[in-house]
Amino acid sequence: MEIKEAQQRVDDWIKEFGVRYFNELTNTAMLMEEVGEVARIMARRYGEQSEKESDKDKDLGDEMADVLFVLICLANQTGIDLEEALRKNLDKKTGRDHSRHKENKKLL
Repeated sequence: MEIKEAQQRVDDWIKEFGVRYFNELTNTAMLMEEVGEVARIMARRYGEQSEKESDKDKDLGDEMADVLFVLICLANQTGIDLEEALRKNLDKKTGRDHSRHKENKKLL
């Protein structure tokens, strides 16, 4: 699925099942909550914290999709074309960092 299509599908879902978008501040808070859930899994599953029994069945992909869903909601309600924004961001990173990481001795 292309990003543009994802933005449209989320918008369609909101209109059909969600009634309306939560306001931008509420969605920002929800985004932070969802990112926290991803961070909890990462810290416990891949980091040094022990994984609690209640977290072992958590689906990391599903939690990442929750982050993406809320991020898309915010993009839709603020008029951001995420596909174009990502393209511009990659161009910026390429120009700025084209050799920086290759020259970083810590990464070799």
